[in-house]
Amino acid sequence: MFALIDCNNFYASCERVFRPDLIGKPIVVLSNNDGCVIARSDEAKALGIPMGAPAFKYDKEFKQKRIQVFSSNYALYGDMSSRVMQLLQTFTPDAEIYSIDEAFLKFEAFNTNIDLEQYMFQIQKKVTQSTGIPISIGLAPTKALAKVANSIAKKFKKRTKGVHIIDSEELRLKALQWMPIEKVWGIGRGHVKRLQKINIRTAYQFTQLSDTWTRKEMSIVGLRLKRDLEGKPSLDLEIPINKKNIATTRSFDYDYKDYEYVKERVVTFAITCAQKLRKQKSCASAILVFIKTNKHKEGESPYYGNTVVTFPYSTNSDIEISKFAIIGLKRIFKEGYNYKKAGVIVMGLSPEANTQMNLFKNSDARHISLMKTMDCLNKKMGEVKLKLASQDLERTWKMRQERLSPRYTTRLKDIITVKV
Repeated sequence: MFALIDCNNFYASCERVFRPDLIGKPIVVLSNNDGCVIARSDEAKALGIPMGAPAFKYDKEFKQKRIQVFSSNYALYGDMSSRVMQLLQTFTPDAEIYSIDEAFLKFEAFNTNIDLEQYMFQIQKKVTQSTGIPISIGLAPTKALAKVANSIAKKFKKRTKGVHIIDSEELRLKALQWMPIEKVWGIGRGHVKRLQKINIRTAYQFTQLSDTWTRKEMSIVGLRLKRDLEGKPSLDLEIPINKKNIATTRSFDYDYKDYEYVKERVVTFAITCAQKLRKQKSCASAILVFIKTNKHKEGESPYYGNTVVTFPYSTNSDIEISKFAIIGLKRIFKEGYNYKKAGVIVMGLSPEANTQMNLFKNSDARHISLMKTMDCLNKKMGEVKLKLASQDLERTWKMRQERLSPRYTTRLKDIITVKV
C-alpha cells in the first residue's frame, strides 16, 4: 500500500504555527518580491481570492476583507517541511519526498493485524502534535490511487477527518468516477485537451481507453499512469538521483543599472550552485550566465544576454565558480539597461571522486578543506553566515519582502518569547 501525505495549505499553516491567533482567519502568501498570491488558506479561498492574484490589484480587497498577507518566508517553510518529513520517515523506511509539502510512504510486507486506517490517524496525530502542521492522508494500492484518495480526504474533511483509504474495487471505481480528468495527477494541460476532445471527462473514463491508444498518444508514461489508476502497481517510489545541471535564477526587487550590484547577485547565485554541487558530491566544468531586462516595462528597449564559460578544470569551489561567473557577466553586461533578472546554470557535472586531473592547471586543492569547513559552520549556524567578500553580508536573496514574518526556527533573534 502507498500513502500520500499532504500538508494542508502548507505556507499558511506554517504562519499559523507561531501565530495561533490567525487560526480560522483568511491568509494569503505572496511570491518572490511580493508579486502575486501563491498560497491561500481555506478562508481566503472562500472569500474568492484566486491563485496567482496580483498583489497590487488585490491590496484594497485584502484590507476590506481583513485578509492577513505574508511575504514568502522560505527559510521557515523549508525548516518546517524538514521536520514533517523526518517524522514521516519514522513510520516506514520507504519514503519519497515528492515536494516541500508532500511525501509518498510505502507500506510493504506490513503486519496484516494492524488496522491501517488507525495507523494513518496515528501518523496524522503525531505530525500535527509535533509540528502544528495539519495533514491529509490518502492510502491505496498504487501511487496514483493514493493521490486520488488524498484529494478525497481533503475535499470531504468532515466526513473523512483527513484520511481516506481506497481498499476495494467499489471504492476505486467510485473515486475515479468522481475525479475530473484535469485533476488527475500526471496528466498535463496538453493531454487534458486531447482527452476532452474525445469526451474523456473523468479518471474512470481514462482507464477505459485501450492500452494501444494510451501508449501511442501519451507514451509509456501515460500507460503506466493508466495502469496505476486501474490498481495495477506501475509507479514505484523514486530514488533521488544527482542532477545533470544545477540552476539558480532570481528576479531582483527593483530594476538595476549598476554593474556592481548585478555582479554581486551573479556571484551569490554561482555560490549557491556550488553549494548544491558539494551537497550531491559533484563538480562542474562549465557555467552559463544570463541577465535580462524587464520585458513588461514600457518605453525601454529589452535586452537578454547569455554566455557559457568553460572551466579549465572541474570544480565545486565557491571561489573558483564565482570567478568564472564574473568572467561570463563581463562578456554580456551592457551599460544603460535596467536589469530585472539574472541567473547561472552549472553544467558538465561529474562525480567529485572521479575528477579528471589536468596536466597544466587544476582546482586549488586547498579549497576542498576550506569549503568543507564553511559548509559545516553554515549548517551549524542555521543560515549562511560565512560568505565571500564579493557577496552582500546582510542578505542572500534581495527581494521585496515588506510583509515577512520572523524566521522563528532558523534565526536565534526571531525565536518566540514565552511569558510565564
